[in-house]
Amino acid sequence: MNGYDRYHAMLHGEAVDYLPRIPILMQYAAEYIGSNYAAFASDYRVLVQSNVTCARDFGIDQFNTMSDPYRETQGFGGVITYLENSPPRCTHPLADDPDISRLDKPDPLSSTRMFDRVQAIRHYRQGHGETHSVMGWVEGPAAEAADLRDVSNFMMDLLDDEDYVCALMDRCVAVAIDFAQAQVDEGADTIGIGDAVASQVSPDIYHRLIQPREKVLVEAIQNMGAVARLHICGNITHLLPGLADLHVDILDVDHMVDMAKVRQAVGRKVCLAGNLDPVNDVMRSNPDQIHQQFTEIYHQVGNPFMVNAGCEIPSGTPVENLKAICKPIAYVGS
Repeated sequence: MNGYDRYHAMLHGEAVDYLPRIPILMQYAAEYIGSNYAAFASDYRVLVQSNVTCARDFGIDQFNTMSDPYRETQGFGGVITYLENSPPRCTHPLADDPDISRLDKPDPLSSTRMFDRVQAIRHYRQGHGETHSVMGWVEGPAAEAADLRDVSNFMMDLLDDEDYVCALMDRCVAVAIDFAQAQVDEGADTIGIGDAVASQVSPDIYHRLIQPREKVLVEAIQNMGAVARLHICGNITHLLPGLADLHVDILDVDHMVDMAKVRQAVGRKVCLAGNLDPVNDVMRSNPDQIHQQFTEIYHQVGNPFMVNAGCEIPSGTPVENLKAICKPIAYVGS
């Protein structure tokens, strides 16, 4: 089985040789090939080379296009500053004036950073056919709205002007759908959705304002024929009822969340991925312990499941520890 076959078989409830490995690599991948974060985030060729090399050397089943949350924000008019040793910084186009009509109109095929991601997917598919899953990426409604307004303003908007924040998130969802379609058209079989700020809101705000817009985005991706993967950093325990209703294909789970509770909430149709602490349980751990912990998580939650830390693998993680993440774990039939 190659990575593509293994990944999609797991999602379709079929037996696999061993669990798919889908760790998130960004700065780690750039540094692994002797590059840096600025080049990784600004040049699809560096991003692709980094991920392809790591997939080959470690045994990863999916190529990803993640780099930072500001691809769409730049298309909306944000100004990017690239940094060698940390993620890019970006201005917030609506930070000082909430008028949505002031925003530029992002076009996935002409907005600089959005098109860079589209090119990455094209390059993956041209060079590697169907050997690996290829994951595109878009920002979720809350995350992108917060990038446009800045987080503090967005949180106040949620409390002070629900009509405005809903209109802003609707605009973000429309752009995300167009961006996802452009990536699927170039060969992405999966679209990840990053909506980290959602973990910081109350269950009521999430269920009334954010979750319905995530659901529109998830369903649009699935209607494109792609896999929808949701990534919300942080503690999502209080959001589980709404997350269960999203019917995503893959749900990433961060380390502070009880995986058994997640499985109970979302059932057996959602593939879980996670959830070791990337710092304490991966970077600062040892290979034997890492492999044992992933095996225990799998036996706890069962199929469908894919191996992934709670979030990005940190820069400075020992090579042997990343190899331990990707060490095959035998499939156990349900």
